[in-house]
Amino acid sequence: MNLELKDISMRVGAETHLYPLDVKLVPGTINVLLGPTQAGKTTLMRVMAGLDRPTAGRIFADGKDVTGVSVRERNLAMVYQQFVNYPAMTVYDNIAAPLRLQRRPDAEVKQRVTQMAEKLHISHLLQRLPGALSGGQQQRCALARALVKKAPLVLLDEPLVNLDYKLREELRAELASLFADGNTTVVYATTEPQEALLLGGHTVVMDAGRILQTGPTLETYGKPASVRAAAIFNDPPMNVLDARVEDSHSIRLDGGPALTVAGNPLGLAKGKPCKVGIRCHHVALAGIDGWPNRMDCTVDLSELSGSETYVHLHLGAPGAHGGTGPGLVAQVPGVHAAAIDSVVQAAVDPAHIFIFDAEGALLRAPQENGHGAY
Repeated sequence: MNLELKDISMRVGAETHLYPLDVKLVPGTINVLLGPTQAGKTTLMRVMAGLDRPTAGRIFADGKDVTGVSVRERNLAMVYQQFVNYPAMTVYDNIAAPLRLQRRPDAEVKQRVTQMAEKLHISHLLQRLPGALSGGQQQRCALARALVKKAPLVLLDEPLVNLDYKLREELRAELASLFADGNTTVVYATTEPQEALLLGGHTVVMDAGRILQTGPTLETYGKPASVRAAAIFNDPPMNVLDARVEDSHSIRLDGGPALTVAGNPLGLAKGKPCKVGIRCHHVALAGIDGWPNRMDCTVDLSELSGSETYVHLHLGAPGAHGGTGPGLVAQVPGVHAAAIDSVVQAAVDPAHIFIFDAEGALLRAPQENGHGAY
């Protein structure tokens, strides 16, 4: 399905939930709505579905104006983060319900329910009631009921957020394979950058009711249009440090050293203010021979997270806790114990440095340096 929203806005009383925006979904693929809580993702999806009518703007489905058309008259399916199943009906009957409403023949209903249950690995649960299922199994049942319709538009509003990590990984991979045939346009809302990257397709970055950036997912990740878009599409958030241009190939951090930037000359006047963006996993600690961008730092906190360690630093010598120099976070593989107020040396490959202007708009991304590294 081709779905296009033109100059859509949404106000509820004195509150603006969506500021005027345009969205054109890429048909036959996964369109990810990425943004923090209260970014406007659910509101936008409800407008797409016809559950809410926008305050202003028009909605077109396959070229037809469907603004104000009820969800009952739309050919779509939607799954919320709080899954809903009919408690008095078996899993089989839950999945079959939309097909029976369409008055499909019993043989077709059985075939499609069985096939969908197999794809979502719940074939052995078809005769159980939802109350006898785990949370993950209930979510699979809700997903199967939505997907069995084979609707040309499927809206998934953070459908995996309440599941444990392992199950989320399994279902995420299954969803990608279910829509691989290109017959369905999917909208998938999430707060997690990693989920957007795993799903691929196209991403719409949202914040506070506005669209910050749209494009192919990898391209959007590799070239965040602004500091705010970069913050949303990085977990942990990208390090952003104030700086000034030193010369055609280097910038100097405010309160810190000069950093070499790879690639063509910056083309900015000396002394011009700018912002430096460095992803946390591109900040290395010690032992990086040959890297020119070394910085003496003091450890503020060493935080373990699974098989990684987040080391919170500030530039410069030890002082009061939290330090006075610019802050920096290094995402280091493995488990490391770094004592608070200990001095370490951080390094950043010149090929991994983003440059933003003083207002936060992107000037240069790493791939423009010819290294192709994000």
